[in-house]
Amino acid sequence: MDLNSGKPIEITDKDLFDRYLKKYPPYISEFTFTNLFMWRNYYNFFFIEYKEHIILFSYDYLKDRKKPINTDSKNYIYMFPPIGPNPDNIILELFEAIGNLEIHRVPEDICVILKKNDKFSKLNLECIEDHNNWDYVYDKEEITNLVGNKYRQNRRWLQKFISSYNYEFQLLTGNLVEKCKELQLEWCIMRACTEDESLEAEQNAIYEALNNFDILGFSGGLLCVDNKCAAYTFGEMLNETTLVIHIEKAHMEYEGSYQAINNFFLKNCCTNATYVNREQDLGIEGLRRAKESYKPIRMVKKNIIFQRKRENKTQ
Repeated sequence: MDLNSGKPIEITDKDLFDRYLKKYPPYISEFTFTNLFMWRNYYNFFFIEYKEHIILFSYDYLKDRKKPINTDSKNYIYMFPPIGPNPDNIILELFEAIGNLEIHRVPEDICVILKKNDKFSKLNLECIEDHNNWDYVYDKEEITNLVGNKYRQNRRWLQKFISSYNYEFQLLTGNLVEKCKELQLEWCIMRACTEDESLEAEQNAIYEALNNFDILGFSGGLLCVDNKCAAYTFGEMLNETTLVIHIEKAHMEYEGSYQAINNFFLKNCCTNATYVNREQDLGIEGLRRAKESYKPIRMVKKNIIFQRKRENKTQ
């Protein structure tokens, strides 16, 4: 296994990733090519193909942006779980061959399988919950129709928007991309994105996706009030049953615009989806409240796998 042969993710790699993701359908929100491509520069991702798997890794992320769990080393490699038929076996090979690494966003079922393997304990590996990156999954019909008392507040905000504004909703096309960018820029100015590294990184990722809209092929929606962009969103099918929402932004000037863009997009896009994955809350309290308000039916649990340091025994 030679990570030195890794290459950066480029737009021309879409067909390769799509083939793997179609053959091995994911259920963690990170695993669409759109998501990996738009965030590639933030993580500084490289990848290799190895034994019918794609291995994604970064030499810099744990060094520059996030401290490794075992802070005594500055040379940890950051990874996502391998994409392929036997990610658990590849994970064990990675720790045997490299050692200084952490594998993030690992689905719960992979940890369950690994813990049954003798090599897991022999390598002194540990799998810990990464709660801030758990995905929220919803019943699409429920959060579209908003029936019942539990959706009362979201329903009120939606009705307030519908009754208050002269609006138009359109599914995203290439000639509407610039309107999304206009709102994104205004949204970022209001929230001082240049003073917040995470918001600035998100804006750059959004531009990467929108600038490559025609090639990436994701779906989106644009909501305008009196010809001014009030909200936009975009996402795509994660697997055969689940729509993943990558981005959702709305102008604070229009009350209920977040509820409206969510509702109109779900009614008009990806009608074959049964579930909606609205990604993680990143430990941000406001995001957590917003995602919990739609009453998820389950969480997609993700974990971090790392190698515990063995204590030196003195004689």
